[in-house]
Amino acid sequence: MKRSTDRLLALAMLVVGFACFAKLYLALGGKPPATTSAGIFGAAGMLSILAGLSFLAGLLPGAPRHEPSAPLFGRDAEIVPAGRPRLRRIALAVPLIALVVILADQFGRWRETGGDAAAPAREVAVAPAEPGTEPASAPVAPAPTAASSEPAAAPPQTLAPPRPPPPAQPTAPEGHSDAVVWLAVSADGHQILSASTDRMIKLWDIDGKRLIRDLGVHKDMARSALFMPDGRSALTAGDDGEIVLRQLSDGTVLHVFSSGANGGVRQLKISPDGKLAVSGHDTGSVVVWDLQKGTVLHVLPGHDWSVSSVAISPDGARALTGSIDGELKLWDILAGKQLRSWPGHDRGAYGALFLADGHHAVTGSGDYTIKLWDLDTFKEVRRFDGHSGTVYALALSAEGKRLGSASLDGTARIWNMDTGAEIAEFDPGTGPIYSVAFAADGTLLTGGIDRTIRDWPAAGGEGTVLFAGAPQ
Repeated sequence: MKRSTDRLLALAMLVVGFACFAKLYLALGGKPPATTSAGIFGAAGMLSILAGLSFLAGLLPGAPRHEPSAPLFGRDAEIVPAGRPRLRRIALAVPLIALVVILADQFGRWRETGGDAAAPAREVAVAPAEPGTEPASAPVAPAPTAASSEPAAAPPQTLAPPRPPPPAQPTAPEGHSDAVVWLAVSADGHQILSASTDRMIKLWDIDGKRLIRDLGVHKDMARSALFMPDGRSALTAGDDGEIVLRQLSDGTVLHVFSSGANGGVRQLKISPDGKLAVSGHDTGSVVVWDLQKGTVLHVLPGHDWSVSSVAISPDGARALTGSIDGELKLWDILAGKQLRSWPGHDRGAYGALFLADGHHAVTGSGDYTIKLWDLDTFKEVRRFDGHSGTVYALALSAEGKRLGSASLDGTARIWNMDTGAEIAEFDPGTGPIYSVAFAADGTLLTGGIDRTIRDWPAAGGEGTVLFAGAPQ
């Protein structure tokens, strides 16, 4: 009986000891931060574990006493150890004191007024979550980047002075309450569709600079919002795996296409005649939809990683898709077969676009480059260099001579398609930009993490807030 009691006490002491070491870990940098001295927890944890091991080994017996079931005399009489009652009491006191300290630290006033709690939290630069995260195992470009999985040796650098905070931005109650990740301009140039991580799809009047209506809401992050060629409806998609045909006049849902096991819709494009749509999914599947019949035409399980870009050729017969491992694939969407696959980028491929000739396409990427491809030879024709972060979205001007790009480096740029030269750079100073489109007058529209839709002059210069984000 006595031995069983010692084992239970030993177990309790070991638990308290490990709890002290857990608090020690928190005191040295865990969260929430411990406020008691780390030395107290270290000493208490060590002593508690030593006491527990001593009890477990039977090194600290209690005072001698007779076991009633044992005879007092003779050959079978129990030999009672002399005992170490004083050391035993000290060993018992150590974990009790440690337990009191743990409880005081957890619930007492030390957490509010003592030690490190009074010190400001260390500032850590954290990159905002990107809507379309690249896999940790994807190949990393050799370009210098803080996202490299293994830190490279670098010479000491002089820290630049801290960048002043951006000026306060205007807000509007009808604006998006989270990042704007998609922009599309209507064929007549008078309206904008926007999609956001707040799950909302909004329809805006460019000329009147006002919200026409909230067109609808997805069950999860909204990714795409496209005007249908008929000018009376829109097709939207999101991480909930639904593609929804909506009436522009009042937002009425006309049809819901469910992707089922293919997962969330990361990218969506409509053929020029409005008869087909192609969606790219987080499972790597590419789905071709018959919009007239409301059915699936083909499911093309070609990518090993999440699909991050989709483009449809001007003749509506082919599609180009890219995934977050940088792989590019060309499809015959009428026959439902893959025509070609090639490693287009070192990291994720985003913002794919066909040029008007149907024989060239352009893609942005997580390796910070934009590439122009010849789709007859599948060779890189031109490279647009300048961004220092993932190029997340691309847009082509109406005449096809200028390319707009949006990047997680916080800038948007306009490029000369014929030469690859940069025409203009725009930096609102508010963080990553996720969406880009050309307005009818040739100006560049952007949306990003600051919830705001901006308009930038085609030749460069300061932008204006076209539609402000909601107050936070």
